[in-house]
Amino acid sequence: MLKKSTTARYLMEEERKVSKTTSDGNGMPDLVFQCVIHYIHDARDRDAVSRVCRRWWEIDAAARKHVTIALCYTTTPRMLRRRFPNLESLKLKAKPRAAMFNLIPEDWGGYVTAWVEEIARSFRGLKELHFRRMIVRDSDLELLARARGPALQSLKLDKCSGFSTDGLLHIGQSCKNLRTLFLEESSIIEKDGEWLHELALNNNVLETLNFYMTNLEQARFQDLELIARNCRSLVSVKISECELLDLVGFFRAATALQEFGGGSFNEQPGNILFFIISLETMLLGSDETEVWKFWLGVAKSLRRLRIERGADEPGMEDERGLVSHSGLMALAQGCLELQYLAVYVSDITNASLEYFGRYSKNLRDFRLVLLEREGVSDLPLDDGVRALLQGCNKLRRFALYLRPGGLTDVGLGYIGKYSPNVKWMLLGSLGESDAGLLEFSKGCPSLQKLEIRCCCFSEQALAISVLQLRSLRYLWVQGYKASKTPDLLAMARPFWNIELIPERQVLVADPHGAAVSVEDPAHILAYYSLAGPRTDFPDTVVPLEAAVFLNA
Repeated sequence: MLKKSTTARYLMEEERKVSKTTSDGNGMPDLVFQCVIHYIHDARDRDAVSRVCRRWWEIDAAARKHVTIALCYTTTPRMLRRRFPNLESLKLKAKPRAAMFNLIPEDWGGYVTAWVEEIARSFRGLKELHFRRMIVRDSDLELLARARGPALQSLKLDKCSGFSTDGLLHIGQSCKNLRTLFLEESSIIEKDGEWLHELALNNNVLETLNFYMTNLEQARFQDLELIARNCRSLVSVKISECELLDLVGFFRAATALQEFGGGSFNEQPGNILFFIISLETMLLGSDETEVWKFWLGVAKSLRRLRIERGADEPGMEDERGLVSHSGLMALAQGCLELQYLAVYVSDITNASLEYFGRYSKNLRDFRLVLLEREGVSDLPLDDGVRALLQGCNKLRRFALYLRPGGLTDVGLGYIGKYSPNVKWMLLGSLGESDAGLLEFSKGCPSLQKLEIRCCCFSEQALAISVLQLRSLRYLWVQGYKASKTPDLLAMARPFWNIELIPERQVLVADPHGAAVSVEDPAHILAYYSLAGPRTDFPDTVVPLEAAVFLNA
Protein backbone atom coordinates (compact mmCIF):
# COMPACT_ATOMS: atom_id res chain seq x y z
CA MET A 1 0.00 0.00 0.00
CA LEU A 2 2.85 2.36 0.83
CA LYS A 3 4.51 1.69 -2.48
CA LYS A 4 1.35 2.48 -4.43
CA SER A 5 0.80 5.66 -2.44
CA THR A 6 4.37 6.84 -3.03
CA THR A 7 4.08 6.18 -6.78
CA ALA A 8 0.79 8.02 -6.97
CA ARG A 9 2.21 11.08 -5.19
CA TYR A 10 5.20 11.05 -7.53
CA LEU A 11 3.01 10.99 -10.63
CA MET A 12 0.78 13.76 -9.26
CA GLU A 13 3.82 15.89 -8.51
CA GLU A 14 5.23 15.38 -11.99
CA GLU A 15 1.85 16.23 -13.53
CA ARG A 16 1.73 19.40 -11.45
CA LYS A 17 5.22 20.38 -12.66
CA VAL A 18 4.31 19.74 -16.28
CA SER A 19 1.12 21.78 -15.99
CA LYS A 20 3.16 24.78 -14.84
CA THR A 21 5.53 24.70 -17.81
CA THR A 22 5.05 26.98 -20.77
CA SER A 23 2.80 25.48 -23.41
CA ASP A 24 2.79 25.96 -27.18
CA GLY A 25 -0.26 27.23 -28.98
CA ASN A 26 -1.60 23.69 -29.36
CA GLY A 27 -1.46 22.91 -25.63
CA MET A 28 1.64 20.67 -25.67
CA PRO A 29 3.84 21.53 -22.65
CA ASP A 30 7.43 22.55 -23.39
CA LEU A 31 8.76 19.79 -21.15
CA VAL A 32 7.08 17.13 -23.27
CA PHE A 33 8.33 18.59 -26.54
CA GLN A 34 11.86 19.01 -25.19
CA CYS A 35 11.88 15.29 -24.42
CA VAL A 36 10.43 14.32 -27.80
CA ILE A 37 12.70 16.52 -29.95
CA HIS A 38 15.79 14.45 -29.12
CA TYR A 39 14.21 11.41 -30.79
CA ILE A 40 13.71 13.25 -34.09
CA HIS A 41 17.00 12.77 -35.94
CA ASP A 42 16.18 13.40 -39.61
CA ALA A 43 17.01 17.01 -40.50
CA ARG A 44 13.97 17.30 -42.77
CA ASP A 45 11.66 16.19 -39.97
CA ARG A 46 13.31 18.66 -37.59
CA ASP A 47 12.81 21.47 -40.11
CA ALA A 48 9.14 20.56 -40.51
CA VAL A 49 8.59 20.44 -36.75
CA SER A 50 10.34 23.78 -36.20
CA ARG A 51 7.84 25.50 -38.51
CA VAL A 52 4.80 24.56 -36.42
CA CYS A 53 5.12 27.54 -34.08
CA ARG A 54 7.65 30.02 -32.75
CA ARG A 55 8.18 28.12 -29.50
CA TRP A 56 8.97 24.86 -31.27
CA TRP A 57 11.39 26.78 -33.49
CA GLU A 58 13.19 28.04 -30.39
CA ILE A 59 13.36 24.59 -28.76
CA ASP A 60 14.68 23.01 -31.96
CA ALA A 61 17.28 25.78 -32.29
CA ALA A 62 18.57 25.16 -28.78
CA ALA A 63 18.53 21.36 -29.12
CA ARG A 64 20.04 20.90 -32.62
CA LYS A 65 23.48 19.27 -32.38
CA HIS A 66 24.37 18.67 -36.03
CA VAL A 67 23.89 20.71 -39.20
CA THR A 68 24.89 20.04 -42.81
CA ILE A 69 25.12 23.07 -45.12
CA ALA A 70 25.14 21.83 -48.71
CA LEU A 71 26.55 25.13 -50.05
CA CYS A 72 28.40 27.60 -47.86
CA TYR A 73 26.87 30.58 -49.70
CA THR A 74 23.29 29.71 -48.75
CA THR A 75 23.74 31.30 -45.32
CA THR A 76 26.36 33.13 -43.23
CA PRO A 77 28.36 32.12 -40.14
CA ARG A 78 26.51 34.69 -38.05
CA MET A 79 23.10 33.43 -39.19
CA LEU A 80 24.16 29.86 -38.33
CA ARG A 81 25.28 30.93 -34.85
CA ARG A 82 22.02 32.78 -34.19
CA ARG A 83 19.93 29.83 -35.41
CA PHE A 84 21.84 26.95 -33.78
CA PRO A 85 24.07 28.19 -30.93
CA ASN A 86 24.71 24.77 -29.36
CA LEU A 87 26.08 22.84 -32.32
CA GLU A 88 28.44 19.95 -31.67
CA SER A 89 28.91 18.88 -35.31
CA LEU A 90 29.05 20.89 -38.55
CA LYS A 91 29.45 19.75 -42.17
CA LEU A 92 30.06 22.50 -44.71
CA LYS A 93 30.34 22.12 -48.49
CA ALA A 94 31.43 24.68 -51.08
CA LYS A 95 32.57 24.06 -54.65
CA PRO A 96 30.20 22.17 -56.96
CA ARG A 97 30.93 18.46 -57.44
CA ALA A 98 32.26 19.34 -60.89
CA ALA A 99 35.39 20.67 -59.14
CA MET A 100 36.42 17.05 -58.51
CA PHE A 101 36.78 16.66 -62.29
CA ASN A 102 38.64 19.97 -62.78
CA LEU A 103 35.61 21.57 -64.41
CA ILE A 104 35.41 24.52 -61.99
CA PRO A 105 38.09 27.28 -61.71
CA GLU A 106 40.33 26.71 -58.70
CA ASP A 107 39.63 30.22 -57.38
CA TRP A 108 35.83 29.86 -57.72
CA GLY A 109 35.37 30.44 -53.99
CA GLY A 110 34.46 28.51 -50.88
CA TYR A 111 36.85 30.02 -48.33
CA VAL A 112 36.55 28.72 -44.75
CA THR A 113 38.09 31.73 -43.02
CA ALA A 114 34.85 33.48 -41.98
CA TRP A 115 33.43 30.17 -40.73
CA VAL A 116 36.53 29.30 -38.70
CA GLU A 117 36.53 32.78 -37.14
CA GLU A 118 32.90 32.35 -36.03
CA ILE A 119 33.62 28.83 -34.76
CA ALA A 120 36.52 30.17 -32.71
CA ARG A 121 34.35 32.93 -31.23
CA SER A 122 31.03 31.24 -30.64
CA PHE A 123 30.73 27.46 -31.04
CA ARG A 124 32.33 26.36 -27.79
CA GLY A 125 30.66 22.95 -27.84
CA LEU A 126 31.80 22.01 -31.34
CA LYS A 127 33.44 18.57 -31.45
CA GLU A 128 33.20 17.52 -35.11
CA LEU A 129 34.02 19.61 -38.20
CA HIS A 130 33.82 18.55 -41.84
CA PHE A 131 34.89 20.89 -44.68
CA ARG A 132 34.28 19.53 -48.20
CA ARG A 133 35.65 21.07 -51.42
CA MET A 134 36.68 24.28 -49.65
CA ILE A 135 39.76 26.53 -49.63
CA VAL A 136 41.55 26.25 -46.29
CA ARG A 137 44.57 28.33 -45.28
CA ASP A 138 47.28 27.43 -42.77
CA SER A 139 46.12 30.39 -40.68
CA ASP A 140 42.63 28.85 -40.55
CA LEU A 141 44.02 25.61 -39.15
CA GLU A 142 46.21 27.49 -36.68
CA LEU A 143 43.21 29.46 -35.35
CA LEU A 144 41.07 26.34 -35.21
CA ALA A 145 43.74 24.42 -33.29
CA ARG A 146 44.31 27.28 -30.86
CA ALA A 147 40.62 27.98 -30.17
CA ARG A 148 39.06 24.49 -30.35
CA GLY A 149 42.00 22.09 -30.27
CA PRO A 150 41.36 20.36 -26.93
CA ALA A 151 37.63 19.83 -27.67
CA LEU A 152 37.90 18.77 -31.31
CA GLN A 153 37.29 15.05 -31.83
CA SER A 154 36.86 14.87 -35.61
CA LEU A 155 38.38 17.01 -38.37
CA LYS A 156 37.68 16.21 -42.02
CA LEU A 157 39.35 18.27 -44.76
CA ASP A 158 37.64 16.51 -47.63
CA LYS A 159 38.92 17.36 -51.13
CA CYS A 160 40.09 20.74 -49.84
CA SER A 161 42.99 22.89 -51.02
CA GLY A 162 45.08 25.92 -50.06
CA PHE A 163 46.90 24.59 -46.98
CA SER A 164 50.23 22.95 -46.26
CA THR A 165 51.78 20.59 -43.74
CA ASP A 166 52.54 23.67 -41.62
CA GLY A 167 48.81 23.98 -40.94
CA LEU A 168 48.58 20.27 -40.12
CA LEU A 169 51.45 20.71 -37.67
CA HIS A 170 49.21 22.94 -35.51
CA ILE A 171 46.52 20.25 -35.59
CA GLY A 172 48.96 17.55 -34.53
CA GLN A 173 50.30 19.65 -31.65
CA SER A 174 47.02 20.95 -30.21
CA CYS A 175 44.22 18.49 -31.06
CA LYS A 176 45.08 15.83 -28.49
CA ASN A 177 41.58 14.34 -28.34
CA LEU A 178 41.22 13.91 -32.09
CA ARG A 179 39.61 10.58 -32.98
CA THR A 180 39.31 11.20 -36.73
CA LEU A 181 41.68 13.05 -39.06
CA PHE A 182 40.50 12.80 -42.66
CA LEU A 183 42.45 14.45 -45.50
CA GLU A 184 41.56 12.23 -48.46
CA GLU A 185 42.03 13.76 -51.95
CA SER A 186 42.96 17.15 -50.53
CA SER A 187 45.57 19.18 -52.38
CA ILE A 188 48.22 19.73 -49.67
CA ILE A 189 51.55 21.54 -50.04
CA GLU A 190 54.08 19.21 -48.44
CA LYS A 191 57.01 20.83 -46.65
CA ASP A 192 57.98 17.98 -44.33
CA GLY A 193 56.56 15.07 -42.35
CA GLU A 194 56.69 16.70 -38.90
CA TRP A 195 52.89 17.01 -38.73
CA LEU A 196 52.55 13.22 -38.49
CA HIS A 197 55.31 13.01 -35.91
CA GLU A 198 53.56 15.59 -33.70
CA LEU A 199 50.28 13.72 -34.09
CA ALA A 200 52.00 10.50 -33.00
CA LEU A 201 53.54 12.18 -29.94
CA ASN A 202 50.44 14.01 -28.73
CA ASN A 203 47.50 11.72 -29.46
CA ASN A 204 46.49 8.43 -27.87
CA VAL A 205 42.79 8.23 -28.86
CA LEU A 206 43.00 8.32 -32.67
CA GLU A 207 40.65 5.86 -34.37
CA THR A 208 40.72 6.94 -38.05
CA LEU A 209 43.64 8.40 -40.02
CA ASN A 210 43.21 9.06 -43.73
CA PHE A 211 45.56 10.92 -46.06
CA TYR A 212 44.92 8.72 -49.08
CA MET A 213 45.44 10.31 -52.53
CA THR A 214 47.15 13.40 -51.12
CA ASN A 215 50.73 12.90 -52.38
CA LEU A 216 52.07 13.31 -48.84
CA GLU A 217 55.26 11.34 -49.38
CA GLN A 218 57.40 12.48 -46.44
CA ALA A 219 55.30 10.80 -43.76
CA ARG A 220 57.61 8.38 -41.96
CA PHE A 221 56.59 4.79 -41.32
CA GLN A 222 58.15 5.04 -37.84
CA ASP A 223 55.52 7.66 -36.96
CA LEU A 224 52.74 5.42 -38.23
CA GLU A 225 54.08 2.66 -35.99
CA LEU A 226 54.18 5.05 -33.03
CA ILE A 227 50.55 6.03 -33.66
CA ALA A 228 49.59 2.35 -33.71
CA ARG A 229 51.35 1.74 -30.39
CA ASN A 230 49.90 4.80 -28.67
CA CYS A 231 46.36 4.63 -30.09
CA ARG A 232 44.98 1.23 -29.14
CA SER A 233 41.59 2.01 -30.72
CA LEU A 234 43.01 2.67 -34.19
CA VAL A 235 40.61 0.89 -36.58
CA SER A 236 41.11 2.59 -39.98
CA VAL A 237 44.23 3.86 -41.74
CA LYS A 238 44.51 4.99 -45.35
CA ILE A 239 47.81 6.43 -46.52
CA SER A 240 49.63 7.57 -49.65
CA GLU A 241 52.22 5.46 -51.41
CA CYS A 242 54.48 3.62 -48.98
CA GLU A 243 56.52 0.42 -49.11
CA LEU A 244 54.37 -2.13 -47.35
CA LEU A 245 57.36 -4.11 -46.14
CA ASP A 246 58.29 -1.07 -44.02
CA LEU A 247 54.96 -1.33 -42.21
CA VAL A 248 55.45 -4.72 -40.59
CA GLY A 249 55.90 -3.09 -37.19
CA PHE A 250 52.84 -0.93 -37.75
CA PHE A 251 50.63 -3.93 -38.52
CA ARG A 252 51.92 -5.79 -35.47
CA ALA A 253 51.12 -2.84 -33.20
CA ALA A 254 47.72 -1.98 -34.76
CA THR A 255 45.86 -4.81 -33.05
CA ALA A 256 42.40 -3.21 -33.50
CA LEU A 257 42.88 -2.36 -37.20
CA GLN A 258 39.89 -3.25 -39.38
CA GLU A 259 40.60 -1.23 -42.54
CA PHE A 260 43.80 -0.32 -44.38
CA GLY A 261 44.32 1.42 -47.72
CA GLY A 262 47.35 2.61 -49.67
CA GLY A 263 50.89 1.33 -49.90
CA SER A 264 52.69 -0.67 -52.58
CA PHE A 265 55.23 -3.46 -53.09
CA ASN A 266 58.51 -2.20 -54.50
CA GLU A 267 60.34 -5.46 -53.76
CA GLN A 268 59.28 -9.07 -54.16
CA PRO A 269 57.25 -9.95 -51.06
CA GLY A 270 57.52 -13.68 -51.59
CA ASN A 271 54.39 -15.63 -50.81
CA ILE A 272 52.09 -12.59 -50.88
CA LEU A 273 53.10 -11.74 -54.45
CA PHE A 274 52.72 -15.39 -55.47
CA PHE A 275 49.19 -15.42 -54.06
CA ILE A 276 48.23 -12.24 -55.95
CA ILE A 277 49.61 -13.55 -59.24
CA SER A 278 47.84 -16.88 -58.77
CA LEU A 279 44.53 -15.19 -58.08
CA GLU A 280 44.83 -12.87 -61.08
CA THR A 281 45.77 -15.79 -63.34
CA MET A 282 42.73 -17.75 -62.18
CA LEU A 283 40.40 -14.82 -62.86
CA LEU A 284 41.93 -13.86 -66.21
CA GLY A 285 41.50 -17.43 -67.38
CA SER A 286 37.72 -17.20 -67.00
CA ASP A 287 35.14 -15.22 -68.93
CA GLU A 288 33.63 -12.12 -67.34
CA THR A 289 30.50 -13.83 -66.06
CA GLU A 290 32.55 -16.46 -64.21
CA VAL A 291 34.72 -13.76 -62.67
CA TRP A 292 31.55 -12.01 -61.38
CA LYS A 293 29.99 -15.40 -60.04
CA PHE A 294 33.41 -16.00 -58.16
CA TRP A 295 33.24 -12.62 -56.39
CA LEU A 296 29.51 -12.64 -55.84
CA GLY A 297 29.72 -16.01 -54.19
CA VAL A 298 31.43 -14.29 -51.24
CA ALA A 299 29.56 -10.98 -51.54
CA LYS A 300 25.88 -11.83 -51.30
CA SER A 301 25.46 -9.45 -48.39
CA LEU A 302 27.39 -6.64 -50.10
CA ARG A 303 25.68 -3.26 -49.66
CA ARG A 304 28.11 -0.76 -51.21
CA LEU A 305 30.12 -1.24 -54.41
CA ARG A 306 32.13 1.23 -56.48
CA ILE A 307 33.95 0.14 -59.65
CA GLU A 308 36.24 2.86 -61.00
CA ARG A 309 37.11 3.38 -64.63
CA GLY A 310 40.33 1.92 -66.00
CA ALA A 311 43.53 3.91 -66.34
CA ASP A 312 43.66 6.35 -69.22
CA GLU A 313 47.30 5.78 -70.16
CA PRO A 314 47.97 4.07 -73.52
CA GLY A 315 47.88 0.32 -73.13
CA MET A 316 46.25 0.49 -69.70
CA GLU A 317 42.63 1.05 -70.71
CA ASP A 318 41.54 -2.48 -69.88
CA GLU A 319 43.34 -2.86 -66.57
CA ARG A 320 40.33 -1.85 -64.43
CA GLY A 321 36.72 -0.82 -64.83
CA LEU A 322 35.91 -3.13 -67.76
CA VAL A 323 32.31 -4.06 -66.93
CA SER A 324 29.81 -5.12 -69.57
CA HIS A 325 26.09 -5.86 -69.58
CA SER A 326 26.65 -9.49 -68.57
CA GLY A 327 28.62 -8.42 -65.52
CA LEU A 328 25.85 -6.01 -64.54
CA MET A 329 23.24 -8.75 -64.81
CA ALA A 330 25.32 -11.09 -62.63
CA LEU A 331 25.79 -8.28 -60.13
CA ALA A 332 22.06 -7.54 -59.93
CA GLN A 333 21.20 -11.20 -59.41
CA GLY A 334 23.95 -11.92 -56.89
CA CYS A 335 23.94 -8.83 -54.64
CA LEU A 336 20.33 -8.55 -53.51
CA GLU A 337 21.24 -6.39 -50.50
CA LEU A 338 23.00 -3.75 -52.60
CA GLN A 339 22.14 -0.19 -51.53
CA TYR A 340 24.85 1.82 -53.31
CA LEU A 341 26.33 1.17 -56.75
CA ALA A 342 28.68 3.42 -58.72
CA VAL A 343 30.10 1.82 -61.86
CA TYR A 344 31.82 2.67 -65.13
CA VAL A 345 30.70 0.30 -67.87
CA SER A 346 32.09 -0.49 -71.31
CA ASP A 347 28.85 -1.97 -72.64
CA ILE A 348 25.22 -1.92 -71.59
CA THR A 349 21.79 -3.17 -72.65
CA ASN A 350 18.21 -2.49 -71.70
CA ALA A 351 18.04 -5.97 -70.21
CA SER A 352 20.91 -5.29 -67.78
CA LEU A 353 19.08 -2.24 -66.41
CA GLU A 354 15.85 -4.23 -66.19
CA TYR A 355 17.67 -6.77 -64.00
CA PHE A 356 18.35 -4.06 -61.42
CA GLY A 357 14.68 -3.10 -61.44
CA ARG A 358 13.76 -6.75 -60.89
CA TYR A 359 16.32 -7.79 -58.26
CA SER A 360 17.84 -4.69 -56.59
CA LYS A 361 14.91 -3.63 -54.47
CA ASN A 362 17.12 -2.08 -51.79
CA LEU A 363 19.01 0.33 -54.07
CA ARG A 364 19.06 3.86 -52.70
CA ASP A 365 21.94 5.30 -54.72
CA PHE A 366 22.58 4.27 -58.36
CA ARG A 367 25.32 5.84 -60.52
CA LEU A 368 26.35 4.58 -63.96
CA VAL A 369 28.72 6.02 -66.56
CA LEU A 370 28.98 4.55 -70.08
CA LEU A 371 32.57 4.77 -71.36
CA GLU A 372 33.30 5.83 -74.92
CA ARG A 373 35.41 2.79 -75.78
CA GLU A 374 33.34 0.66 -78.09
CA GLY A 375 30.06 0.55 -79.92
CA VAL A 376 26.86 -0.26 -78.05
CA SER A 377 24.12 -1.83 -80.16
CA ASP A 378 21.19 -1.69 -77.73
CA LEU A 379 20.59 2.06 -77.65
CA PRO A 380 18.53 3.96 -76.67
CA LEU A 381 18.05 2.72 -73.11
CA ASP A 382 14.56 4.15 -72.58
CA ASP A 383 12.89 0.86 -71.62
CA GLY A 384 15.72 -0.24 -69.35
CA VAL A 385 15.77 3.05 -67.46
CA ARG A 386 11.99 2.92 -67.00
CA ALA A 387 12.17 -0.65 -65.64
CA LEU A 388 15.02 0.24 -63.27
CA LEU A 389 13.23 3.26 -61.82
CA GLN A 390 9.90 1.46 -61.51
CA GLY A 391 11.49 -1.45 -59.65
CA CYS A 392 13.92 0.51 -57.45
CA ASN A 393 11.41 2.68 -55.65
CA LYS A 394 13.77 3.34 -52.70
CA LEU A 395 16.13 5.40 -54.86
CA ARG A 396 17.11 8.77 -53.40
CA ARG A 397 20.18 9.52 -55.54
CA PHE A 398 20.45 8.78 -59.27
CA ALA A 399 23.21 9.47 -61.80
CA LEU A 400 23.20 8.38 -65.44
CA TYR A 401 25.92 9.52 -67.85
CA LEU A 402 25.60 8.00 -71.32
CA ARG A 403 26.47 9.33 -74.77
CA PRO A 404 24.47 11.08 -77.51
CA GLY A 405 21.68 8.72 -78.54
CA GLY A 406 21.77 6.84 -75.25
CA LEU A 407 18.40 8.15 -74.09
CA THR A 408 15.66 9.85 -76.11
CA ASP A 409 13.25 12.54 -74.99
CA VAL A 410 10.81 9.75 -74.13
CA GLY A 411 13.38 8.18 -71.79
CA LEU A 412 14.07 11.53 -70.18
CA GLY A 413 10.37 11.85 -69.52
CA TYR A 414 10.43 8.40 -67.89
CA ILE A 415 13.10 9.62 -65.46
CA GLY A 416 10.86 12.48 -64.39
CA LYS A 417 7.77 10.31 -64.11
CA TYR A 418 9.29 7.39 -62.20
CA SER A 419 11.57 9.24 -59.74
CA PRO A 420 9.12 10.34 -57.04
CA ASN A 421 11.60 10.10 -54.16
CA VAL A 422 14.90 11.04 -55.83
CA LYS A 423 16.47 14.12 -54.22
CA TRP A 424 19.77 14.35 -56.13
CA MET A 425 20.28 13.64 -59.81
CA LEU A 426 23.10 13.85 -62.35
CA LEU A 427 22.20 13.59 -66.04
CA GLY A 428 24.93 13.41 -68.68
CA SER A 429 24.39 13.45 -72.46
CA LEU A 430 20.71 12.55 -72.10
CA GLY A 431 17.75 13.62 -74.21
CA GLU A 432 17.44 15.08 -77.68
CA SER A 433 15.63 18.40 -77.43
CA ASP A 434 13.94 20.90 -75.13
CA ALA A 435 10.79 18.79 -75.23
CA GLY A 436 12.49 16.01 -73.28
CA LEU A 437 13.68 18.35 -70.52
CA LEU A 438 10.26 19.98 -70.22
CA GLU A 439 8.59 16.58 -69.91
CA PHE A 440 11.17 15.54 -67.32
CA SER A 441 10.49 18.65 -65.23
CA LYS A 442 6.79 17.78 -64.91
CA GLY A 443 7.84 14.97 -62.54
CA CYS A 444 10.55 14.65 -59.87
CA PRO A 445 8.45 16.16 -57.05
CA SER A 446 11.20 15.60 -54.44
CA LEU A 447 14.20 16.72 -56.53
CA GLN A 448 16.33 19.24 -54.63
CA LYS A 449 19.64 19.10 -56.47
CA LEU A 450 20.08 18.69 -60.25
CA GLU A 451 23.33 18.50 -62.21
CA ILE A 452 23.46 18.30 -66.01
CA ARG A 453 26.61 17.65 -68.07
CA CYS A 454 26.95 17.89 -71.84
CA CYS A 455 23.66 19.76 -71.92
CA CYS A 456 21.82 20.09 -75.25
CA PHE A 457 18.97 22.27 -73.97
CA SER A 458 18.28 25.96 -74.47
CA GLU A 459 18.34 28.70 -71.86
CA GLN A 460 14.59 29.08 -72.16
CA ALA A 461 13.92 25.36 -71.54
CA LEU A 462 16.24 25.37 -68.53
CA ALA A 463 14.47 28.39 -67.06
CA ILE A 464 11.00 26.88 -67.52
CA SER A 465 12.14 23.57 -66.03
CA VAL A 466 13.53 25.25 -62.93
CA LEU A 467 10.18 26.93 -62.32
CA GLN A 468 8.36 23.62 -62.72
CA LEU A 469 10.65 21.69 -60.35
CA ARG A 470 9.09 23.07 -57.18
CA SER A 471 11.46 21.39 -54.71
CA LEU A 472 14.64 22.37 -56.57
CA ARG A 473 17.17 24.24 -54.46
CA TYR A 474 20.36 23.80 -56.51
CA LEU A 475 21.15 23.60 -60.24
CA TRP A 476 24.46 23.11 -62.03
CA VAL A 477 24.66 22.88 -65.82
CA GLN A 478 27.69 22.41 -68.07
CA GLY A 479 27.10 23.52 -71.65
CA TYR A 480 23.77 24.68 -73.09
CA LYS A 481 22.36 26.46 -76.12
CA ALA A 482 23.00 30.11 -75.39
CA SER A 483 20.64 32.79 -76.68
CA LYS A 484 21.19 36.46 -77.49
CA THR A 485 18.58 37.49 -74.93
CA PRO A 486 19.05 36.86 -71.16
CA ASP A 487 16.64 33.92 -71.00
CA LEU A 488 18.37 32.50 -67.92
CA LEU A 489 16.92 35.32 -65.82
CA ALA A 490 13.47 33.89 -66.48
CA MET A 491 14.27 31.26 -63.80
CA ALA A 492 14.64 33.96 -61.16
CA ARG A 493 12.89 33.39 -57.82
CA PRO A 494 13.09 35.18 -54.49
CA PHE A 495 16.35 34.26 -52.67
CA TRP A 496 17.63 32.57 -55.86
CA ASN A 497 21.23 33.32 -56.88
CA ILE A 498 22.31 32.74 -60.48
CA GLU A 499 25.98 32.59 -61.49
CA LEU A 500 27.59 32.09 -64.88
CA ILE A 501 31.07 30.78 -65.70
CA PRO A 502 31.62 31.81 -69.35
CA GLU A 503 33.26 29.40 -71.76
CA ARG A 504 37.03 29.39 -71.44
CA GLN A 505 40.20 27.66 -72.56
CA VAL A 506 41.64 25.10 -70.16
CA LEU A 507 44.71 22.89 -70.26
CA VAL A 508 44.20 19.12 -70.14
CA ALA A 509 46.48 16.14 -70.72
CA ASP A 510 46.17 14.23 -73.99
CA PRO A 511 46.53 10.40 -74.12
CA HIS A 512 50.31 10.83 -74.32
CA GLY A 513 50.52 13.10 -71.28
CA ALA A 514 51.11 16.34 -73.20
CA ALA A 515 49.21 19.49 -72.19
CA VAL A 516 46.71 20.68 -74.77
CA SER A 517 44.27 23.59 -74.72
CA VAL A 518 40.58 22.77 -75.10
CA GLU A 519 37.42 24.83 -74.86
CA ASP A 520 35.39 24.35 -71.71
CA PRO A 521 31.73 25.25 -72.32
CA ALA A 522 29.87 27.74 -70.16
CA HIS A 523 28.51 26.69 -66.75
CA ILE A 524 25.38 27.77 -64.90
CA LEU A 525 25.09 27.62 -61.11
CA ALA A 526 21.84 28.59 -59.41
CA TYR A 527 20.90 28.05 -55.76
CA TYR A 528 18.74 29.30 -52.92
CA SER A 529 20.45 31.59 -50.43
CA LEU A 530 19.25 33.45 -47.35
CA ALA A 531 22.49 35.45 -47.43
CA GLY A 532 21.92 37.14 -50.77
CA PRO A 533 24.50 37.29 -53.59
CA ARG A 534 28.01 36.49 -52.48
CA THR A 535 30.72 39.14 -52.63
CA ASP A 536 33.88 37.08 -53.30
CA PHE A 537 33.42 36.49 -57.04
CA PRO A 538 36.64 35.86 -58.98
CA ASP A 539 37.02 37.19 -62.52
CA THR A 540 36.00 33.79 -63.89
CA VAL A 541 32.46 34.02 -62.42
CA VAL A 542 29.72 36.44 -63.54
CA PRO A 543 26.70 36.99 -61.24
CA LEU A 544 23.34 37.53 -62.95
CA GLU A 545 21.15 40.21 -61.38
CA ALA A 546 18.10 38.11 -60.59
CA ALA A 547 16.77 40.63 -58.05
CA VAL A 548 16.67 43.37 -60.69
CA PHE A 549 14.75 41.07 -63.03
CA LEU A 550 12.18 40.25 -60.31
CA ASN A 551 11.64 43.92 -59.48
CA ALA A 552 11.40 45.06 -63.10
